Amino acid sequence: MCPPHNRATAVVWLRRDFRLTDNPAIRHAVAHADQMVLLYIHAPHEECPWQPGAASNWWLHKSLSAFRERVLKKRARLIIRRGDSLETLIRVCRETGAKTVCWNRLYEPAIMKRDRKLGAELTRAGIEAFDFGGALLREPGEVVKDDGTVYRVFTPYCRRHASLPAPDDPLPEPDYLPAFPDSLDSLEIGELDLLGAVNWHSGLVEYWEPGEKGTEARLRRFFNEGLERYGEDRDRPALAGVSGLSAHLHFGEISSRQVWMRMREGDSRPDAAPEESPAWPYLRQLIWRDFACHLLHHNPRMSDHPLDPMYENFAWESNPELLERWKRGETGIPLVDAGMRQLWQTGWMHNRVRMIVASVLCKNGLVHWLEGARWFWDTLVDADLANNTMGWQWVAGCGPDAAPYFRIFSPRSQGEKFDPEGHYIRQWVPELADVPARYIHEPWKRSGDGGTGPGARYPEPAIDLNRGRLRALDRYRDARAAWTLSGGGGQ
Repeated sequence: MCPPHNRATAVVWLRRDFRLTDNPAIRHAVAHADQMVLLYIHAPHEECPWQPGAASNWWLHKSLSAFRERVLKKRARLIIRRGDSLETLIRVCRETGAKTVCWNRLYEPAIMKRDRKLGAELTRAGIEAFDFGGALLREPGEVVKDDGTVYRVFTPYCRRHASLPAPDDPLPEPDYLPAFPDSLDSLEIGELDLLGAVNWHSGLVEYWEPGEKGTEARLRRFFNEGLERYGEDRDRPALAGVSGLSAHLHFGEISSRQVWMRMREGDSRPDAAPEESPAWPYLRQLIWRDFACHLLHHNPRMSDHPLDPMYENFAWESNPELLERWKRGETGIPLVDAGMRQLWQTGWMHNRVRMIVASVLCKNGLVHWLEGARWFWDTLVDADLANNTMGWQWVAGCGPDAAPYFRIFSPRSQGEKFDPEGHYIRQWVPELADVPARYIHEPWKRSGDGGTGPGARYPEPAIDLNRGRLRALDRYRDARAAWTLSGGGGQ
């Protein structure tokens, strides 16, 4: 093919930004080029140790399909290629005569390193490279202390974040897309083999609609029905008290700025500080999302190593039996099993329950937090390296704003507080559907049914929670004492 050199052409390299609204890379191309190529490159195993898991790949398949349909309605095409990113970008530029490539930033350390190298190589090849911030409210280097150092504690980070000028307004959806002539080769989405051979994910369609249409429906429902009670309901797993937008945000089907603006639409004083907004409890969660990226950006080893070096040599234990029962939701601890079964069936778990199941595994069971993080990474549709890492390290006590080593979640007390009647447990653990509420969190304490009454098929607890708690406290105290004796690492 002879490329049309007489017209300015830009390639928009899409990664996890499958939206037309508030997409800075697309807006740049629309404003500066006569023709635009929307390009997705499937490049598994490319310099990134944390490859997307099965649930993420399912969502990617659906999100690509939905985005392709949106683009077709604009009389444009989504071009799909597979291979090395740099080689593919240069090849597409040669095929089209494009002199510009633009993309929106991702923040995983390995990907950022790859992108810097790729941008330099494109420049050497005579191709202009532009990258834009479109995934966060504020870039990782934007929220810093007065002396320029970075925050490692959320509360002061949040205060500084909220004190800065309001995030930029979202960019509007382009009226048209200056499409490249329909002559480029493209793979079909099915050729990427994102769904895998095991059809475990067939039930996910009952819970999720990836794409901008599904995102807008979920956002509208939460704004109209859940936002007002978010502060009261967000910790109740049996209620629809959270937004459910995490996967949509991760795959860029909506931007944080879009969500921020929508949440503030109901403010009587839109120019007031964010903390004065009725939506502040939810806006604060968007800032937590920025904080996770901020931490990973400034601490690139954090995905595999404790942020607190005190725990670098912590004496975790190998307990494959507990780990497998935990994964299957067969620990005999109702709230834990409910969460793990919800995860397997829906690709998602309520955040309060995520903390509880992690605490039982890491602290009561002394299983390394990375074991749990890897399972979440494979099974969560919203698996995000920054958020997943921060959450697991927070519970394990070795991360930012670390929970004190002596804070160990009790599934019983947490359940009595946030699922008092056991509605969440009964939904996901049907063996316990008829267990009286007074026993729902500790069914092994029932007596008088001779092993044949309600819940008889439910297993005994895989671990003694009280004994595990005391053992964990001793182990954490030993780690702290050893660190102190070593002079904080022997420096």
